Amino acid sequence: MAPSLDGLVLAPVTDQAPGQVGTGTRFTYHEADGAVWAEYAGGDIARGHLVGTRAGDRLDFRYVQLRTDGTTASGHCRSTVVALPDGRVRLEETWEWESRAGSGTSVVEQVAEHPAECAAPH
Repeated sequence: MAPSLDGLVLAPVTDQAPGQVGTGTRFTYHEADGAVWAEYAGGDIARGHLVGTRAGDRLDFRYVQLRTDGTTASGHCRSTVVALPDGRVRLEETWEWESRAGSGTSVVEQVAEHPAECAAPH
């Protein structure tokens, strides 16, 4: 099993469509007793939260976010936690909006170094 996500800061490796998470978005993850949650912000996202579960290397969570334009969105995501050769963590994600039509895939990776405070889910 890949390492715990608790306290890790992750960022998307590529930009998504406007109004979604992008390389400027930072997620701060927490994990305890099979539960995972994160706060995120940056780029087009003013504030976001995700909450769900972890079973082995699989995450299943829901996310909600407030965009900088004042609109909101929500969805469901399933991720696989992967340990990278350099010791960092990657999440390979399959997601779908619940607040509108659409779905896709994305990859977020642990940032190599991050400040003590983070503007950090999706």
